[in-house]
Amino acid sequence: MAAKDQSRKKTTKRAKAGDLPARILDTALELAEETAWAPLKLSEVAARLEVPLAQVLAHYRDKDAVANAWFGRALAAMLEAPPAHFADLPAKERLYLLFLRWFDALTPHREVTGQMLREKLHPAHPHHWVPMIFNLSRTIQWLRDAAGLEARGRRRQMEEVGLTALFLATLPVWLADDSPDQARTRDFLRARLDQADRAMARLWAARKDGGEEAS
Repeated sequence: MAAKDQSRKKTTKRAKAGDLPARILDTALELAEETAWAPLKLSEVAARLEVPLAQVLAHYRDKDAVANAWFGRALAAMLEAPPAHFADLPAKERLYLLFLRWFDALTPHREVTGQMLREKLHPAHPHHWVPMIFNLSRTIQWLRDAAGLEARGRRRQMEEVGLTALFLATLPVWLADDSPDQARTRDFLRARLDQADRAMARLWAARKDGGEEAS
């Protein structure tokens, strides 16, 4: 409830500021919470906002673009200025904090977020699949950049694959997480990052012992 209350306050602030793209997104989320994402029509959003449907089209080509804007907010939240001494933390701790920022940003509308993802993955919507892959790859690249990961070559490739797999493994845990403060998601993410950190350390130690470059 606290997360949703905070989301409503932000919505009100944006509405007063006259930010129409943000108001369209907030109103779509509000209507989806009342019913569901799948049956939502952008004409309903326009009616709630009392603006012509053409003004919605001017900012969003379709409902999937509205969903993308919602995920864009999560990416922006992940990339906010880091806390003090962030750069001094171990890489796994930096990644943990950044992953949580992404998930926490979406938490006020977690159920609707799941509905968005299911609509994107619907067999009748193959035109959404390829953009999803590129958006996921882009998110992982921003994650690595924000976390200060500087590996190159084969190690970078392995990091990208590992982080993508971790993201996809954590997502269903988060979607079903009704524990206080999303404790289940946090525990899962921390455990998986610990495992990955140990595995990478063993792998690159073995490569160095074998005389193979870790670049």
